[in-house]
This record gives sequence, C-alpha cells and structure tokens, in this order.
Amino acid sequence: MVAEGLHQRALHRSQEALSNGALRPLSTDIETWSGSGDSGFEIRHLVGAPPRHLRAAGPKPNPFLPWDQRLEITGVGDEHVLILNKYPVQLGHMLLISRGWQPQIGWLSLLDWTAVCQVHQDTAGLWFFNSGPQAGASQPHRHLQLLPREAGDRLCPREPWFQNHLINGNRTTPMDSLSNSIRIKLLPATWSGSALVEIYLELCLQSGLGSPEQVGQPLHPYNLLISDRWMGLVKRARDEMHGYSVNALGFAGYLLSTERSDRTWLAANGPEALLRGVVATDP
Repeated sequence: MVAEGLHQRALHRSQEALSNGALRPLSTDIETWSGSGDSGFEIRHLVGAPPRHLRAAGPKPNPFLPWDQRLEITGVGDEHVLILNKYPVQLGHMLLISRGWQPQIGWLSLLDWTAVCQVHQDTAGLWFFNSGPQAGASQPHRHLQLLPREAGDRLCPREPWFQNHLINGNRTTPMDSLSNSIRIKLLPATWSGSALVEIYLELCLQSGLGSPEQVGQPLHPYNLLISDRWMGLVKRARDEMHGYSVNALGFAGYLLSTERSDRTWLAANGPEALLRGVVATDP
C-alpha cells in the first residue's frame, strides 16, 4: 500500500487519465426521486449513446488482462490491483481486481476479503459487488467496487432503508418481496479478512446460495453492498426490467437510465417496483 491516501491518489490519477483519454466519465442528467419511508433514489439519465460495456452486443474482450496501466492506483498485496473505473459517474470510483483470472461468478475468497480490508484501512466508502450478468456485472473477471466517502458524507440515498432493515433483524412479511430478497448483518468494528469471509458465507447460506463446500459456485446471482457497519446480500432473479439494467447500486438508490429505458413505466410505477421486479422471491 502507499502512504498517500488512496482516495486522493485516485483523484490525482483521474485527472491524469482524463488528460490522456484513458478515463471516460459518463455524462448524465440527475433526477432525485422520493421512495417509501425515508428512502430515496438518484436517477441519472445518460446523455448520448451508452459506452461499450453497457451495450448488449456479442463477446467482449477482458479489460483487466491486462488492465490499463494509466488507470492503476496501486497494488494491493500479491493478488490484487486497485484501478480506476474507466466509465465513472463519480470521479475516484475504484475497482479492486484480481491480478490473474478469477471468475466473477465464483465464490469470493479469503484473499479477496483481505484485500478489501487493506483498502478499507485507508479509504472508507460504499463497497459493492455484482456476482455475474444477471446481477448487473458487465465484466466476467473478478472485481469489487468502491465509491469513496469522506467523513460526514451520505453513504447512499437508500441508507435509511438498510438501517431500518438491520434494526428489524431481517424480519419481513410474506408480501414484501424486496425485503425478503435481502439479508444483512452487522460488521465488527475492526475488519479482518477472516471475519468478512465468515459473514459473507453466512449471508450466502441464509439466502440459499449454498457454500463452497457444497457447490463450485453460488447457486443464484446476487449483489453485495457493504458499509462501514453492515454487509447486505441481495438475491437476484434477473438483470434487467423495462430497459433498466440494475446492479448493486440500484439497491443503494442509484439508477442509470439509457436510451433503452422505459421512463414512462418508471414514472408510473416508481423505482421500488423496478427493484421488486429483478429480485428473487423464492426462499
């Protein structure tokens, strides 16, 4: 790791990458949307054509083998590298990628979680993971993502929803398909790779995804959302509904609207109906 703060280093690298063309931020118009209770949504309407990774067109090359050195922030241990997201909505958006090939649809390992902890020692924020195409992952190579947050910043628009879910102890009602699809657990005050992998595997078991001892890869697609205090797992049924591709950030309250999105449907039904339509409702 480096002595300089990773968030500041990411912002400095972002400016360099903007200058040399390696970084291509998405241009969006922002619309805020009230949700149920204390939750809300931030919908970004993409200006212009979507980048290649958002287009459904044939096989795509692996952008992480090799990764673009102009986007590299730092190495993390022997097995991981921290790089910039090439198409960020927020500057400083980081990807923690495996140096060698590891599948996105496989089990996250102790090495992955140890690398997360190393970054977390320096920079806090909203971590998230999309387990595969049906969970909104655009690349098959192992990568976790971090949106840095400074002290006092809001974690995400739907943070109150997750806090309420945590307070209620995952108690849900049969008719609440969105709450039934999510499991959440408190994290220890001091993170360690062993503690995080234990919590992750427990959430997987609770959600019916199986375990590494039982199956070679999780039985269902899923998203992870991780704050300083909690880790949440969302069991998924599909990636898209009405032209909206939903990844982990959708459950955090961030939705991306493209030229394919049915904004009329969203206006009539609301963002939470979209989330209910992409989660798995089986026990």
